[in-house]
Amino acid sequence: MRTYQGLFRTPEFTPLFLTSAGQVAAQTVSGLALAVLVYTATGSPLLSSLAMFGPALAHVLGAATLLSAADGLPPRTALTVLSLAFGLGTAALAVPGLPLWVLFGVTLALGAAGALGGGVRYGLLNEIVARDGYLLGRSVLNIASGVVQVCGFAGGGVLVAVLSPRGALLTAAAAHLACAAVARLGLRARPPRAAGRPSAAATWRGNARLWSCPARRRVYMALWVPNGLIVGCESLYVPYSPRHAGLLFACGAAGMLAGDIWVGRFVSRRWRERLALPLCLLLALPYLIFVLNPAPAVAMVAVTIATVGYASGLVLQERLMEATPDELSGHALGLHSSGMLAAQGGGAALAGGLAEVTAPSAAIAALAAASALVALSILRGTGVRPSAG
Repeated sequence: MRTYQGLFRTPEFTPLFLTSAGQVAAQTVSGLALAVLVYTATGSPLLSSLAMFGPALAHVLGAATLLSAADGLPPRTALTVLSLAFGLGTAALAVPGLPLWVLFGVTLALGAAGALGGGVRYGLLNEIVARDGYLLGRSVLNIASGVVQVCGFAGGGVLVAVLSPRGALLTAAAAHLACAAVARLGLRARPPRAAGRPSAAATWRGNARLWSCPARRRVYMALWVPNGLIVGCESLYVPYSPRHAGLLFACGAAGMLAGDIWVGRFVSRRWRERLALPLCLLLALPYLIFVLNPAPAVAMVAVTIATVGYASGLVLQERLMEATPDELSGHALGLHSSGMLAAQGGGAALAGGLAEVTAPSAAIAALAAASALVALSILRGTGVRPSAG
C-alpha cells in the first residue's frame, strides 16, 4: 500500500482517521480553553500551564497502569467508551464554580486515559492496514494531527473569544461525542488482540515483556531520547528570539510535514531500513549552528531542515511493529507514545535549566549535540532488529 488513495479506500481507515483527528481537535480546543479559564480564575501562569499540558504528563501514569487494556479490550468498544468519557469529562470541566482541585483531578484522569486511547487507536491501525501499510497510515495520522493542532489553536482562540472558555469546552465535549458516534458506527466489531483480564498487574507484565529484549529497548530509546532532546531545543525558541518564535515553530511544522510525506509515501522499504540513523542525525545536526547565535532567517532554514528528521520516528515505529507480537501491538505503541511525551517534558525541563546558566543559543546547541551522540551510540552499526518475543 503505497498511495494515499489506496489507504483511504481501505475499509475502516476513514472512520479511524476521523476519530483520531476529531480527538486531537477537541483536546487542542479544550486545553486552550482550560488554560484561559484557570489563568482568569487564579492569575497563575504555572497553574495555567499545568492545566494545558498536565494531561500529557499524566500519560506516564496511564502507561504504568492501563496499557494492558489497549490489547485486552475490543477496540471499537474501547474507542467508543473513551470518546464518551472524554466528552462527559470535558463537559464537566465547564461547570461554573468547579473547585480547582476537582478541575485538575478530572484533567489528569483524562490525561491518563489518553495513554490507553493512543494504544488502542494505533494498535487498531496496525490491524486495519496490515503491517505493510502501517508506516503510510501512521504518517497520515501524524500529518493530520499537526494540521488539526494548528487549526485547533486558531479555532479555539476564536471560540474562547466568541463563546467564552466554558462555551469552548462544551464545543470540545460535543466533538468528543461525535467521535464516539463515528467509532461506533464506522468501525466493525473485533475481538481483543490479547487474552486475559486487563489490570495494572497485566500492564506491568506487558511493559516488562516489551522491555526484556535488549534490541527492542534500543528501539524505544532511539524513539524517545533524541526526539525529547530536540523538543527541548524547540522549547527555547521564545527566549532565543521572542519576535520570531512563531515563525520558528511554523518552520518546524513545515519540515516535519515534509519528512512525514517523503518517508511515508515515497521512500521504499529497502531504503527505509537504512534511514533511522541518518534521519536522527538530521534532526540534531542543523541545530548546532545555534552556537553561533545565527540571524533569524538562518535559524529558520536550520529548523526547517532539521525537523525533516522527525520522520525517523516512522522508520523506528515500523521496526518496533515488526518486532512486536500482534497481541502486544497496542500496548507497545501506547508505551512508545507515553515514553515520548515524558522524554519531551524532560528535554524541555533540561533545556530551560541549561539556558538559565548559559544562554538559549548555547543550550540549543548543547542539546542538539547530545541528541546526535545518543543517536550514534544507540543506532550505529546495528539494524536494531529485535526478536518478536
